[in-house]
Amino acid sequence: MSTLKVDTYLTRGGASEIAIDKLKGVTAASSIDVVGEGGTTTTNLQQGLVKSWSSQVSQAILDSFNVSSMTDVSAGQVEDNFTNVFSNALYSSAGSSGGSAAARTNLQTNWYTSDMWTTSLSRTGHYNDGASAYEDNDSFVHRCGDLA
Repeated sequence: MSTLKVDTYLTRGGASEIAIDKLKGVTAASSIDVVGEGGTTTTNLQQGLVKSWSSQVSQAILDSFNVSSMTDVSAGQVEDNFTNVFSNALYSSAGSSGGSAAARTNLQTNWYTSDMWTTSLSRTGHYNDGASAYEDNDSFVHRCGDLA
């Protein structure tokens, strides 16, 4: 096995592109641990990444990551179907409502009963307290957790 020691990578023109201070160890899961703020802790980059996100406008996906399709369940409720599933259904899911929201509309994600939580999809709903009903709206959701 060879060892390559480099202080700075240069372009062909000689300009500095990347300077590496410390890049430390690859774990058994092929993820990278790096020295965190203050230099006394390490952070696992793979563990800390958002694993899925979606932007939905007018009940259609505008843009997404790790979302294969969206299902319009009913008025004000959509489900994102994941391309790569989570290892368990205990992932974190958070989001915000878009510009067409009524003042008292709130966004809920993965709010349904725990027996419906799944590793392959996430449901998002917009509930208007004033109208006491779910209503179609724009949403922006991200999910963090372990992928299978």
